[in-house]
Amino acid sequence: MNKPTAKNDNFFQFACLFEAALILVAVLLGWITGVDPFQSLHFSDTAIFFGIIGTLPLFMMFLLMEHWQHPSVAQIKQLLLRTLGPNLNRLHWTDLLILASIAGFSEEVLFRGVFQPWMEMHWSKTTALIGSNLIFGFVHAVTPLYLVLAGLVGCYLGLALDYGGERNLLTPIIIHALYDFLALMSLMRVYRASLEQSKTR
Repeated sequence: MNKPTAKNDNFFQFACLFEAALILVAVLLGWITGVDPFQSLHFSDTAIFFGIIGTLPLFMMFLLMEHWQHPSVAQIKQLLLRTLGPNLNRLHWTDLLILASIAGFSEEVLFRGVFQPWMEMHWSKTTALIGSNLIFGFVHAVTPLYLVLAGLVGCYLGLALDYGGERNLLTPIIIHALYDFLALMSLMRVYRASLEQSKTR
């Protein structure tokens, strides 16, 4: 594998810092709204189990979409490969694990730890689930279809908050982090395969 360049180092550091900064945003918003972002976060064997098992449907969906040739899906795939591929290419799998873990923790603390329970305090659980994940979808909206998909994934994570009959933020954190790690690894693999194909032409 080639040695990481400064550009790739900067990408990894910036991405980690950006995601980590969302924890500070969650704490600040929690202070403003009176919601403790970590109130529902506690260690549980059940939460870990559901987190690992709950990752499988999302990743299966990701793999299916990799082979779906619809123009809107292809647009997302090409956009991700073009924007993330070169940066992911020179990273080690441990870098991807660190980045995915930070993203899974920080985004869940913000969206499922603050937004969803705060909205539940003012509206119904269904409204809170939909409302918080509309926001989640919009902040991930690189294309219109991606907005919809991200919103649906967010709803899945929001429902995972109460898997096993107990509210535990650890479950969606594990699902989010594992899914991101597997998706990033898959994107890296596809990008590297495309580079090898271009060399043989």
